This record gives sequence, structure tokens and C-alpha cells, in this order.
Amino acid sequence: MSFDRDRGLNVEENLLFEKGTNGACGVDLPEPKNTALRTGFPAREKIGLPEVSEPQVMRHFVRLSKLNYAIDTGLYPLGSCTMKHNPRLNEKVARHPGFAQIHPLQPEGTIQGALEVIYTVQQWLAKLSGLPHVTLNPAAGAHGEFAGIMVIHKAHEARGKVRKTVLIPDSAHGTNPATAAACGYETRTIPSTKEGTVDVDAFKNMLNDDVAALMLTNPNTCGLFEPRAKEIADVLHKAGAYFYCDGANFNALVGRVRPADFGVDVMHFNLHKTFSTPHGGGGPGCGPIAVTEELAPYLPVPKIVKHGDHYHLVTEDKNSIGRLKGFNGQFGMAVRALSYMMSHGADGLRQVAEDAVLGANYILSQLRELYHVPFPGTCMHECLLTDKLQKDKDVTTGDIAKTLIEYGIHPMTVYFPLVVQGAMLIEPTETETKASLDHFIAVMKMIAQKAAAGDSAELKNNPISSPRKRLDEVRAARNPVLKWASQG
Repeated sequence: MSFDRDRGLNVEENLLFEKGTNGACGVDLPEPKNTALRTGFPAREKIGLPEVSEPQVMRHFVRLSKLNYAIDTGLYPLGSCTMKHNPRLNEKVARHPGFAQIHPLQPEGTIQGALEVIYTVQQWLAKLSGLPHVTLNPAAGAHGEFAGIMVIHKAHEARGKVRKTVLIPDSAHGTNPATAAACGYETRTIPSTKEGTVDVDAFKNMLNDDVAALMLTNPNTCGLFEPRAKEIADVLHKAGAYFYCDGANFNALVGRVRPADFGVDVMHFNLHKTFSTPHGGGGPGCGPIAVTEELAPYLPVPKIVKHGDHYHLVTEDKNSIGRLKGFNGQFGMAVRALSYMMSHGADGLRQVAEDAVLGANYILSQLRELYHVPFPGTCMHECLLTDKLQKDKDVTTGDIAKTLIEYGIHPMTVYFPLVVQGAMLIEPTETETKASLDHFIAVMKMIAQKAAAGDSAELKNNPISSPRKRLDEVRAARNPVLKWASQG
């Protein structure tokens, strides 16, 4: 029996699954007497599903699962995306029949517990952000951005003013300008200073009565806190514009800083980043938004209100931006987030931020002598390095990332943010132990030492023992293969 290493399959089993023959059981199955599976849908030809035994199916998928890298396998030092462990308690709670077996179209009186869960999560987020009104409607962070900017648009419309511009720092997540454009705005880019933070003077020069909002990530995508955020907010408000905070990096602040205290009007949360729910891949995730009292009337429907001990869904509101989803967001994410919040409590959530910042600064302190650090001082929850010191030896950020794969570590975010060349954005997350951080640091040091010694050939050839070797990325970009080619 031969083995196809690139696919991780026994060749015979691979062909069996691809051809979809009946040969696995050694018997040709008879044709069904009734070829019309459903009225009006006659079966014109065999669909070619393979006939295989249960052990073969299990071995096939278990083998495939071993090729996958997951947070249960090892460290994800993935800056800006916060790949943290999802506690099994959260999953157990979400699978409780009282949560898992309800339907959004049930009568309101039969889902009071579910509505209370959503309402309670909203109260937690309001408390932690300092913004009094929250909705869990949006399906993901980018969807939350869309909701927040639409709320701002509706607020300006209610004032009888049309504004056409949104200001966005050059270090922002790519979803920020995309969101503003999707909402009909033009965008203008605010440059960063040599310290990696917003150039406030440039911002002030761009501000005029056509600006609807500023979208600012704080801490920013360079892993730095924006020290003049309150000043920025005051100037914005004086000009009649709103302060939108991209809350992607809220895990660096949770329990320590309330964004409302530095002037934020709207922010979204990524529940997977700060409150340990699964990544949604654009849904079914959850990207709640929180807003000030002034902006509350424009939140999407349905809205949950509490009258005494009863929770009520408001499905119509003439001031609202309308519906974002068919129902009230992704309920399973709300259950998981509440489980996480209640497990940790106020002191535990504060420690989340402290440990996230501590871990990132520990890595920075261990690697700053071997890699270029573009911005001085300490960082927040993620640290930023570049390949500037290695490029003289013909070793790039891409080579470093591929070598991490060879040593069993998922690479950090590479070539982002775009404000520095050869960026490596590293976020260990608070769920990692010091031992796992030390392992990552040791591999990074080894790579730097090999590069310094001129041993670039090995680094540029990695990975060599992964299921897939290094791709010709230029060729792949220019001549992509968009269809799986069956072999045999």
C-alpha cells in the first residue's frame, strides 16, 4: 500500500473516495426500483457516492484531522486575531437542551431564559465598555462595524445633515475602510507618527464639517495604546462627528479601561477575541456593538427590553436602522460568552487583560535584541517585529514564518500592519503558559541565529516535513489551480 504524503491519505483509499465506486464492499448494488426520489425530480444518473465501511470513514477523517493545526494542537501567536482556547465548559453549557433545542420562532413566553441570557450579556458589555446600550445582532466583527457606521449614518440623517467622509488611520484593520465604503462613505487616511500612533495634527487638518466619523482601533494594530484618544474624541465631537472604536483589541483593556471614558460613541466587540467564543469566519460568530444614549434609538431590531421580570422583543422601531439578520444574532455565541464572563468574574476579566499584555511584553523583551523593533517602548497585547535585521542575510519574514511551520508552530500574522515593511505581529494571548511562550521564543531565537550565521538555505527551504511543502507563491498567484484534479 502506498502513501500520498501531500494529501495525507493512503493512495488506495484516496482513489476510493474520489472515484465513488461500490467496489469497497465487493458487491455491486442493485438499481433502485423507483428512480424518482421525489416527484418532479427524476434521478437521471448515479451520483457516485462511495460504499465504504465505518472504520474506513473514521480513519479517513481522523487522518485528515491530524493534518490540521488547531488551538488544541499548539500555540497560535496570531497577532490581531486572538486565537485563544475555547473552554470546554462554554461548549457544555451551549449544548444544554434548554439552549440547544429551542427555536427563534417559538412564542416569546417560552424563550424567556434565552432572552435573559442575551440581555445579561448586553448588560455585561455595557458595564465593561461604559456605553449603556448594546445589541448582539451582528454576526461578526466586520458586521458589527457595518452596524455601527449605519447607526452613525442614521444619526446624521436624523439631524438633517449629510456627511460623506470617514477618517481612518493607516494602521487600521482592512475591514474599516471596506465598511465605510459599503455604507456609502468616502475614506481619508490619517498617517501614523514615527512612534506608531495616530498623527493628531494631521487628523485635525483633515477634520471638517463633511466628516461623519473617525474609525480608530485602540490599542491600535501596531500593538500600541493611542495616548491622545481623549483629545481626538473631544475634537471630533466639537466638529459634530462621532468616534467609532474598533474593539478588536479590547482583550488588552477589558476590566482595566472603559472606552467610553476616552470618548467613544460606538464600538464593536469580537466575542471570539475577548470572550473566548469560537471564531465565526464571518458567521455564525458574534460582533456586538455598544453605543451612547444619544445613538441608542438607531440600534437594529429586534431589541430586547425588560418589563419587570419579563423580557420582550421589540421588532419594529421607526428610528432603527432595521434588521441585520433574520433573528437576534447568534444565540450560541451569547451563551458561550456569558459562561466565560461568569466563570471569570470581574477580577478574572481584569486578569485577562493583564496576562495578555504581560505575555506580549515578555516575548518582546526576549526577542528585541535579535529582531528589529520598529516602535520603542512597551506594547499592549501584541508586539510588532520586522525582518530588517535578517534581510541582509537574504532571510525574509516569509522564510521565518515557514520555518515556524517546520517546528510545529503556527506563524504569527505576517506583512501586516502595512505601516512597516516585513511586519511580524505576534500575539500570544492570555491562555498560553510561560512554557509555550518559551518554546516559541526558543524557535524564534534559533531562526535569528541561523540567519545571522548565513545559514539561509535551510530557512528558505522550510517547511520540509509538513504535509504540504513550500509553494511557488508567485506562480500560484498568477496561475491558480481552481479545481481539484483527481489522480488515477
